[in-house]
Amino acid sequence: MRNTTSRRWSIALLISAFVLTTSAVAPRAAEDDEQQVGQQVFEELKAKGEIVASSPLYDQLTPIASAVTRTAQPRYNHPLKFYLVHESQPNAFATPGGNVYVTDSLMYFVKNTEQLAGTLCHEVSHTIHRDSMALIEKEQEIARREVGAAILLGPTRAHVLAIALIGKLRSLGYSREAESAADLTGADVCAGSSYNPWGLVWLFRDFDAADTAQVPQLLSDHPDNAHRVEALERHFREKPQLFASFSSDARSATSFVAPRNANEVFLR
Repeated sequence: MRNTTSRRWSIALLISAFVLTTSAVAPRAAEDDEQQVGQQVFEELKAKGEIVASSPLYDQLTPIASAVTRTAQPRYNHPLKFYLVHESQPNAFATPGGNVYVTDSLMYFVKNTEQLAGTLCHEVSHTIHRDSMALIEKEQEIARREVGAAILLGPTRAHVLAIALIGKLRSLGYSREAESAADLTGADVCAGSSYNPWGLVWLFRDFDAADTAQVPQLLSDHPDNAHRVEALERHFREKPQLFASFSSDARSATSFVAPRNANEVFLR
């Protein structure tokens, strides 16, 4: 409890600094904030040695990411980019500005191509919906109420926002509505990219059957999977012109096997 409270106050203080240090300057466009925050997050991850510069896993990730990008890019005004990060916990997360991060351990967790594609499409949808920026704004309001007139000087606007977001990357507290919306948009993106959107459903079902200690962080704090599966199935029925050609049978999936020892990576 103490660590959680301390982290919450740290984030609140940082965002309070953002509120106070930017009050005397002209506001920037929201899209500029997104790009700057995304770059700051990248620099933070790079400084911590987590960005994977070279790995055979990119040979498997890149074709899927490229197909997803071709479909999703027209819906977002900054270039979508995908990076591997070296972590033991299977995970994926998106940040403002278009960067999507996939842990190398997730590449070993998924059972088929459709599950990985579904994860990428889901995270890209958070970017399209600008959910991370909405979450930052929510934290900013909490900071205003809890910290009041605390004065911290020095960090730039983008750097403060990035630090606040870094602390939440592994467990972004999106609302049930935001998660459901990302699922549905993600299914649309997958279908448009010629990947079977049932991959998300198969992924959720596998998570339900897995040892809870092995469930990726990207879903452990999210709304329960049964409701998400139900919402996706309803979405598929309501848009037969987009989804009817895809099989719901997991046996039709394309097996995905990451190369052995590929997680012995070179870091930036």
